[in-house]
Amino acid sequence: MSGIRTLTRQVQQNPSVARENNPVRLVNHEVASLDITIVGAGMGGLAAAYCLGRAGHKVTVLESASFLQEAGAGIQSTPNLSRLLIRWGLGEKLKKIAVVPQSLALRRYRDGERVGWNKWGDDVEREYGAPYYHVHRADLHRLLLELAAPYMTLRLNSKVLTVEPSTPFVVLESGEILRTDLVIGADGVRSIVRDIVIGKKDTPLDTGDAAYRATIPTSEMLKDPELRQFVEEAEANVWMGPGRHIVGYCIRAKREYNLVMIHPSNGEGEIPIPTDCEQMRAEYAAFEPRVQKLINLVPSTMSWALVDRDPLDSWIHPSHKICLLGDACHPMLPYRAQGAAMAVEDAAVIGNLFSRVTNRKQIPSLLRAYQQLRHPRTSATQIASRMNQGVFHFADGPAQETRDASMRAAMEAEVQRLQGASPESHEDNANVWADRAKIMAQYGYDADAEVEKWRQSEAAAMISVVAKL
Repeated sequence: MSGIRTLTRQVQQNPSVARENNPVRLVNHEVASLDITIVGAGMGGLAAAYCLGRAGHKVTVLESASFLQEAGAGIQSTPNLSRLLIRWGLGEKLKKIAVVPQSLALRRYRDGERVGWNKWGDDVEREYGAPYYHVHRADLHRLLLELAAPYMTLRLNSKVLTVEPSTPFVVLESGEILRTDLVIGADGVRSIVRDIVIGKKDTPLDTGDAAYRATIPTSEMLKDPELRQFVEEAEANVWMGPGRHIVGYCIRAKREYNLVMIHPSNGEGEIPIPTDCEQMRAEYAAFEPRVQKLINLVPSTMSWALVDRDPLDSWIHPSHKICLLGDACHPMLPYRAQGAAMAVEDAAVIGNLFSRVTNRKQIPSLLRAYQQLRHPRTSATQIASRMNQGVFHFADGPAQETRDASMRAAMEAEVQRLQGASPESHEDNANVWADRAKIMAQYGYDADAEVEKWRQSEAAAMISVVAKL
């Protein structure tokens, strides 16, 4: 049985198993303890369980799966995510399992020419106040499960059929009814709770793209002089080609190399399924020789369709007793590597806001504050992710040449910066990671600091007044 399955079983049988490593519950005796039900035990759901449970609320997490499996492959913990994980005490554990990417290279698909480049490594932490990590999705999920375990009741095999918003209560497939004060839908892009919030069935949008994911043992790469540099230099690589691209980087302390391979959909569904490796290799037959070597090392792969949703007008049911979080309200395409970060930021904000609730009358106002703080940022990130889809997938021709020229200009300026020149802004550069203002807005964001700013506002003062009425 895998590590995460063992931990899940222990958490279900005895939620105190993790308390010796995470013993502090920050209970403010003036806080009204709410009964909060979270639907979904993904990263956003577990982070919300930790933040809300640690604040003194009774948290139940409902997960439809019968076990939490080690799904997926690599994930990018950008500084806006890493700072929260470190603040929550996971810094040393992250260092042991993560890889710090030293740079980003944007390459032409056919010959591997580097047309864009950014220095990362320690520069990222100096500039944005937290490190950039590459980790395995299962490892990060396990850390969040360990973190949340003392502060929640986890119920697996608990599929939600519907939510009655006025009471509210949750109806499980088993027929069981769970009454609660607040329901948080963190049940992903195929969210059931989302349909309840907006009052209709909401079908995801087809992007036309699908993704293969795979990992390679770096021990095999180190045997090849042409592939060795991808391990030793810990450089994140993006090969951009017509209608498709590949992202590659090291994870698990450089023991594995993660590949994410985006391609035109072949009719895949939204659920990842095993896919023939030969079919995957055929998709990238025109890519450079090193890519051919990499994909020939892939032992197995999964593929699924990438779907999207337009930003919602509201994440809150009119009853003010149900809200959404993470992919349930703002699914992120992978082109900016911000899906997990946005979900965990949501969790930090809602947990912080509800850490000082003193009366149930405050719930509607606090939910509105949550949406006010998060909606503009997540909507902008969704749109930016869609834009990168086009940038990465230009066909050979004038648009591609313009993109490459823009990226090269920023790359040359980056080299000059490292030689002592003043940094340039690169506003609206084709390499979005070169646009200093955009990246500062993305990576410099501190979810907790944003809540503290809000607490100084008139709206926050009015919520305190409401509690006393």
